[in-house]
Amino acid sequence: MPESKGRKKPAYTPPRTAAASQQGPNPRWFVPVMLTLMVLGLLWVVTYYISGANELPVPPLGRWNLGVGFGLMLSGFLMTTRWR
Repeated sequence: MPESKGRKKPAYTPPRTAAASQQGPNPRWFVPVMLTLMVLGLLWVVTYYISGANELPVPPLGRWNLGVGFGLMLSGFLMTTRWR
């Protein structure tokens, strides 16, 4: 039975990325803005439901008030993925 030949070149190793290791901490405003967006979105949705679903926070928006509230919460949540 013939023997297989060994590899002539070494296995592939990806190059080191310097950019990923040099990322510093977030600015000081990052966490307060993130938390503010999440809390503001929650308060927006709660206010919409408590007010009778068309009186507050912005009457002309109607049910789009839910979209605004969830959009604020989603943007705060997306900021948590960039938190270091």
